[in-house]
Amino acid sequence: MHTELLEILRCPQTGRRLVLEQPEYREGRIHSGWLVSEGGAHRYAIRDFIPRFVPESNYADNFGMQWNKFRQTQLDSYSGHPISADRFWKTTGWHPEDIVGQWVLDAGCGAGRFAEVASQAGAKVIALDYSGAVDACYANLKHHPNLHVVQGDIYALPFPKGFFSYVYSLGVLQHTPDVAKAFAALPPMVAGGGRLCVDFYQKSWKSLILPKYWVRPFTKRMPKARLFAVLESLVPKLLPLSRALGGIPIVGGGLRRLVPVANYIGIFPLSERQHLEWSLLDTFDWLSPEFDNPQTLKTVTDWLRNAGLEKIEVLKAGHLVGRGTVPHASRH
Repeated sequence: MHTELLEILRCPQTGRRLVLEQPEYREGRIHSGWLVSEGGAHRYAIRDFIPRFVPESNYADNFGMQWNKFRQTQLDSYSGHPISADRFWKTTGWHPEDIVGQWVLDAGCGAGRFAEVASQAGAKVIALDYSGAVDACYANLKHHPNLHVVQGDIYALPFPKGFFSYVYSLGVLQHTPDVAKAFAALPPMVAGGGRLCVDFYQKSWKSLILPKYWVRPFTKRMPKARLFAVLESLVPKLLPLSRALGGIPIVGGGLRRLVPVANYIGIFPLSERQHLEWSLLDTFDWLSPEFDNPQTLKTVTDWLRNAGLEKIEVLKAGHLVGRGTVPHASRH
């Protein structure tokens, strides 16, 4: 943890500043210690360079497992292709020059695929996740001096309101217990004139017939290690089947969607090994989360409007994307 983060962090219970106690420094950073609220009522551990504001075990454990197992899979610096960067800039509608030197919140960073993009663009990024994925993110991106990693709860964010010029949450909110409440936590973090971008799985009749929703009632209750072991065995068999069905003229695109496996062949320019990694990672991501709540265009539009945002856009860009600007005179 960089010492400058002390000026930004707040007690998620009281909103007040935190005091550093019993720090141990390594490599010029705070490796361990305690962040204590004024009066000492609340204490939060710093462990392995990361401030921790959540219980050690929680509903997002599967994400910690998958991102630590596939720590580098979706990083552009690892894949050699700008897959995450292309999605980031297309989804947000931002440009690299917009975020240079700006404080940016990545709410639900996972292993850091988008935090890497924003950090490389020159933003000062706080990458937050509820799960143990923060350890993977730190391991991946600790060489970026403009990146900070925090383990925190989106429902009780440990930051001052109106602090960030840019806030994004990509591929995350549908996996929270209360999606509306999770979304509502983000606009107050944005400074006046700042910009917010979120995305969701889209709820439609097509999404309802996706095979992942047929099997999720069973797989989400399986022990995560057991589910992963099953998928390790099945995905190498299902992926060629999906590829074969996809090659059938006219109807192939629809048929391959009936196989419950993530298939990016013909979409991303990956090697065979990388295709298998991405497929296993994202198939596990489909089937393991405790919560999976797609949203409609109307719902997302209403959330943005009710939050008082301006210049609202709701569009399909892979996922269902909502973005807008917080008015300069906004008071949350």
